[in-house]
Amino acid sequence: MDLKKKKLVIALLVAMFIGAIEGTVVTTAIPTIVKELQGFEIISLVFSVYLLASAISTPIYGKLSDLYGRKNVLTVGIIIFLSGSFLCGLSQNMFMLIGARAIQGLGAGSIFTVTYTIIGDVFTLEERPKIQGIISSVWGIASLAGPLLGGILIDVLSWHWIFFINIPFGILSVILIQRNLQENFEKRKHTIDFAGIITLSVAMLIFLNIFLTTKNSSSVDNKFIIISLIITGILLVAFYKIERKAKEPIVPFDIFTKTNAIVNIISFLSSAILILADVYLPIYMQNVLGYDAKISGLALAPMSFAWLISSVILGKAIVKYGGKAIILISNAIILVSVLLLPTLGIKSSLILVIIYVFIMGFGFGGAFTTLTIVIQESVVYNKRGAATAANSLLRTLGQTIGVSVFGSIFNLYIVKYFTQRGINGVDPSNLYTSSTYSSVISSDQVKLSINNCLHGLFIILIIISALAVVLSIIMPKISQKAEKVNNSQVIGE
Repeated sequence: MDLKKKKLVIALLVAMFIGAIEGTVVTTAIPTIVKELQGFEIISLVFSVYLLASAISTPIYGKLSDLYGRKNVLTVGIIIFLSGSFLCGLSQNMFMLIGARAIQGLGAGSIFTVTYTIIGDVFTLEERPKIQGIISSVWGIASLAGPLLGGILIDVLSWHWIFFINIPFGILSVILIQRNLQENFEKRKHTIDFAGIITLSVAMLIFLNIFLTTKNSSSVDNKFIIISLIITGILLVAFYKIERKAKEPIVPFDIFTKTNAIVNIISFLSSAILILADVYLPIYMQNVLGYDAKISGLALAPMSFAWLISSVILGKAIVKYGGKAIILISNAIILVSVLLLPTLGIKSSLILVIIYVFIMGFGFGGAFTTLTIVIQESVVYNKRGAATAANSLLRTLGQTIGVSVFGSIFNLYIVKYFTQRGINGVDPSNLYTSSTYSSVISSDQVKLSINNCLHGLFIILIIISALAVVLSIIMPKISQKAEKVNNSQVIGE
């Protein structure tokens, strides 16, 4: 790997890091922010608008990078992200902060999409798994460094600096990208698919809002869900018709071959598994085993370490055995790891959790890295950005829908657990209040209920993982036509 490539890797790492760490830093700082800005009742919007803006902008950036080049589109995305960060740091009330977070999210959509597209363009098939593994490991580093960095900045300076700190790193990333990413793009006038952009954006906004705002099963929420789904369906049908007629469709439907469709479904399922592990394993370690947040965070670090190791090993394995074989093996490893999770109990060793997490991380490293490569190699160059963006959107949907559905199931299991024991009217959100303890529920019962509910979620994970394995088996190899057009080495042989 030459010097320019190494500098480009640094640029992509920095860009991905500022996008990844933003979530964990804000999570740490939000109690302080809300206390100062007086907006506890709308606290969820600080996170949801960021996620919505990021998800909506993902396919747009993917297509724009195909039309105008990766370098310029990623640079614009980083600048938008930094502008949002600067405005977040200047925020004087919650509404200003929420608006600035939306701008941040719009920029993040470029970072999370175009970064992986650049890797597919610049690096060889042998280099890509290693580079993607390094880039992906940034998320694990961010999850560990975020709370620590956020705490230090708040204590030493103020919460405003958790946003300002992004700016110098973002500028460094832009400079390195501009100097080290070489592109030969034909400059010509393009027709922007504004109708498609607006239709898809509104559809995604309404659809994702279901999972970000619905918290219970009341009749009002049920009507909201039904109406939202109907409107989303109508908009998606309209979007399909618009794209069929568009000269430069934001999502070219010919990228959705059988291979791509299966890969995207596997990506969706794997992302749902990943978010459950990220959210509920810390809950298990803290609320069942009794460890503090720092220990539970460190216990998840082996997942990132295994992720990186797996990606490096796959550098030669993909070329030798083919993408389909690696995806199947990786999903089988994930299935083994989730099959082990139900063995965890209220007296399990933390070492056991670490081992399970390491196995899971090894599977994720192989799965996500290879899925991205297969997506990119199965389409021609000028549609690689759109294909990568579509895959990124499916991963976002998997995490968003997954965390919402799993949360609802978890709460239902909590209520069911106590109802079966003759204790009615339990509110899952108030399990740890003193009034709850002083009535009929002991701390041991709370611990047992959470452990029981987590086992229910683990069973669901097993089913999802098994489905991903089945899809990996029936997934076809990459077509020879796509391989020749891409002038790349064959993955699917």
